[in-house]
Amino acid sequence: MSAGALEIDILYFAALREKAGVARESVTLPLEAPRVADLAAWLEANRAALRGHIQKVRFAVGDEFADATRVLRRGDVVALIPPVSGG
Repeated sequence: MSAGALEIDILYFAALREKAGVARESVTLPLEAPRVADLAAWLEANRAALRGHIQKVRFAVGDEFADATRVLRRGDVVALIPPVSGG
């Protein structure tokens, strides 16, 4: 890992798991203090199968939903939760 980079784990749920082809992965973001919005942009740029789907996703860091301004820290586990429908 290079200086100024941050490693996190990503969990994919439901349809995103199918699109990503994995349930979990570790990624290294090229920023020292990225926010959830930076992760979303990184996923759009680096995971072709997820392009066009990230803007609809809810992010959770640990056990709490996180907005776009939430700063990520080394070792965070970020869950990507797609919208669900039902009645």
